Amino acid sequence: MKVIFTQDVKGKGKKGEVKDVPVGYANNFLFKKNVAVEATPGNLKQLQQQNKHAEQEREQEIEDAKALKKKLEDIEVEVTAKSGEGGKLFGSVSAKQIAQALQKQHDIKIDKRKMDLPNGIHALGYTNVPVKLDKEVDGTIRVHTVEQ
Repeated sequence: MKVIFTQDVKGKGKKGEVKDVPVGYANNFLFKKNVAVEATPGNLKQLQQQNKHAEQEREQEIEDAKALKKKLEDIEVEVTAKSGEGGKLFGSVSAKQIAQALQKQHDIKIDKRKMDLPNGIHALGYTNVPVKLDKEVDGTIRVHTVEQ
């Protein structure tokens, strides 16, 4: 019997998958636990529509990320920090500070965890900070660190 999984079932199938399973297993386990539905033509059509809708949403997310990348290329974030001689900072500028400055100055909200800044910025001047906007889209934020 062909079924469409509505949830992941360990060892059998993932959500949205269409598989052939034994009739008893389908009737006694999958249908009773509501983890699968029978693969009727109507249900298959509904699954196709759901997949198409999910694909369109994914494409829209990628387009939004690309637009944000283009926007980030044109802007500069200014962060102030206390510094000593030679342009060295007392401490460092963290991804959190950059995210807050970006939000305040340009009204763009980016999660600090998406910034690839493992050790922070330790010197005055310009720094390009890589940002993971999406699985497929990477961008950079130009950060200008100035003395307070």
